[in-house]
Amino acid sequence: MSGRFFIIIKEKTKDRRVTCVLHHIEINVSDLKASHEFWGWLLEELEYSLYQEWEKGFSYRKNEAYLVFVQTQERFLDVGYHRSRVGLNHLAFHAASREQVDHMTEKLKQRHVPILYLDRHPFAGGENHYAVFFEDPDRIKVELAASE
Repeated sequence: MSGRFFIIIKEKTKDRRVTCVLHHIEINVSDLKASHEFWGWLLEELEYSLYQEWEKGFSYRKNEAYLVFVQTQERFLDVGYHRSRVGLNHLAFHAASREQVDHMTEKLKQRHVPILYLDRHPFAGGENHYAVFFEDPDRIKVELAASE
């Protein structure tokens, strides 16, 4: 079952398995256009599809889970995001292989996306953890880690 667990619900007519995974994550962003350009490209590379789009936001979906990005209201933009504060530290995605991590690393560099921990890349997460760490336009840390 590889990291997922199931709840078995008994019904009179059948058994139904419910996978307990994230439904969605909503992220407030400082510049919706820049975030749409960055996240749209990245998520499509990871086989997500545009799910919803409206004046102040957009979302991408893969299977049942989706990520929502919403323009932060002007009155809340003064402080900005920092991953060391209380709240989200980073988002991590599964890569299909080490080759996908390497391929995406090159694409990120071509797009001038800040790659983190270059001095330890691709083992910044430890000697058995093959990944690339990078930042979105708001400096939210993102990780793409090989499953193997």
